[in-house]
Amino acid sequence: MKRTGSNKTNVVIYQAKNGQIEFRGDFKRDTVWGNLNQIAELFGRDKSVVSRHIKNIFKSQELEPSSVVAKIATTASDGKTYQVDYYNLDVILSVGYRVDSKQATLFRIWATKTLRQHLLEGYTINKKRIALNYERFLRAVGDLKTLLPKDNKIQTQDVLELVEAFAGTWFSLDAYDTQNFPKSGATKKEVTFTADELTQALHEFKHELLVRKQATDLFGQEKSKDAVHGIVGNVFQSFGKQDVYPTVEEKASHLLYFMVKNHPFVDGNKRSGAFAFVWFLRKAGLLRASLTPEALTALTLLVAESHAKEKEKIIGLILLLLQER
Repeated sequence: MKRTGSNKTNVVIYQAKNGQIEFRGDFKRDTVWGNLNQIAELFGRDKSVVSRHIKNIFKSQELEPSSVVAKIATTASDGKTYQVDYYNLDVILSVGYRVDSKQATLFRIWATKTLRQHLLEGYTINKKRIALNYERFLRAVGDLKTLLPKDNKIQTQDVLELVEAFAGTWFSLDAYDTQNFPKSGATKKEVTFTADELTQALHEFKHELLVRKQATDLFGQEKSKDAVHGIVGNVFQSFGKQDVYPTVEEKASHLLYFMVKNHPFVDGNKRSGAFAFVWFLRKAGLLRASLTPEALTALTLLVAESHAKEKEKIIGLILLLLQER
């Protein structure tokens, strides 16, 4: 099944023996497109059957036509170019769950197995899809683990959450050397807060957790009177009238690191650190979509379990995530 368009990109869509839909060719976009004939060929049914299923998909409002259908210039066997309706991957998958054929049945068996694995284990990996970078992928996971003590609490799933969060830049790292990580951020606008403001926000956070019965009175109790003041002072420290951490990203990274590693509270240092990190980023307008709750949890655990000697690498990882779009 080939897609051709003005960008001269060819993508072959085919079904493996186990029913998996696979892609071959130049696949640089977030989706692929197939016309009616190609989808019919993929699932072994007449195009009139496929057409009826597509109409029902739109009629039931399962998918919105304007988002999943595109007119693509296609050269026919007569040498003429026509504007043909092409349907994206969402439509192809939906048709696969509706069509009655041997090929569609194999597809559903594979798709259900994959979905089940994802729901139960929290992740799935398609080795063929990332074959060109797979060795680097494994090295990235392994190298992340080298930043941790032997008896750390980080699970492979947590590492995978971080790998996914760094997806746009992760494979550009050829080695885990401090030089490969950002040394600074990009946002130099002035975003400040006082220790009293952070303390008040943390008190409100604690109250919410107590209401949900997700914390005890020990949560967020400072070990010393000025513990939070000291951390905020470190984040905003200056030398020669210049901020030691001049960018918002650097301040946020060190705020997370100090809150987690300095253990200012009797209980709840990791959750308080993660909260302060997000709270500050939101104030600065820099909260990234890549910072999902799962990625934040994994990142906080990584900070907590990391060797003190690896501080610069950990800070570099946080900066890298903050640069991710």
